[in-house]
Amino acid sequence: MPETKRDPEIDALSYEEAREQLVLVVGKLEAGGASLEESLALWERGEALAKRCEEWLEGARKRLAAARDQPL
Repeated sequence: MPETKRDPEIDALSYEEAREQLVLVVGKLEAGGASLEESLALWERGEALAKRCEEWLEGARKRLAAARDQPL
């Protein structure tokens, strides 16, 4: 599966901002009424936002693991 092009706007979002935007995208998709093209664009944005959230969470996991491994 080819990797999609990164969106600098999404890359600049904090975890909270990305999560908030993801909630809005999901709400729009669940509400329906969008054209197929609009729905696909929303889906792609949602995927990118979800990936950004996962990157933040993975970074936090690594920092916690590193902190646990360090002696006091």
